[in-house]
Amino acid sequence: MQENFEINAVSRSDQGKGASRRLRREGMVPGIIYGGGKDPEMIATKHNELIQHLDHEAFYSHILKVNVNGTAQKVVLKDLQRHPAKPFVTHLDLLRVADSDRIKMNVPLHFLNEETSPGVKAGGQVSHTLTDVEIICEAKNLPEYIEIDLGGMEIGDIVHLTDIKLPEGVELVALTHGDVEEHNEAVVSIHAARGGASAEEGEEGEGEETE
Repeated sequence: MQENFEINAVSRSDQGKGASRRLRREGMVPGIIYGGGKDPEMIATKHNELIQHLDHEAFYSHILKVNVNGTAQKVVLKDLQRHPAKPFVTHLDLLRVADSDRIKMNVPLHFLNEETSPGVKAGGQVSHTLTDVEIICEAKNLPEYIEIDLGGMEIGDIVHLTDIKLPEGVELVALTHGDVEEHNEAVVSIHAARGGASAEEGEEGEGEETE
């Protein structure tokens, strides 16, 4: 089920560290909206409402609606800054988008059927090299996540970037840079478990010899 996210914000004219600190003391998060052929717009939104959105994975790779003083705009989240020691968001950057805009975004990978794959059933272990990928697509085609089915993988099998089944209109940024094979990273693999029963038996044998 696709989520719909709405950020309620107010415009702000005060800039600088002092103004930002005052906003944070009032429970607000300073931010900026830019792009779309318009001037950057300084905004502030309630911290507690933003935190609720951030609990959803889809928020980070989704077309969002931001209402600034009652006027709605389509945006995507491009950057989020957090306090280094406290559970506070200190700033957010939002990019204006139209449906036909080509944008680059990082989207998460969802791995399906790991436990039921032949490799895992045979005692293999799954190794995730990547958990998200950078894509380029028109904003209207932005997926919340990309699925990779491990259901048929055996021990020794590897899924590379070129093996990923992409939604229509979506490209992997890594594969647009020159030689595809050079940038064709491994995404997930199933390998034989290390330190299995034979290793344990060996340790037991060593223990018996020392007695």
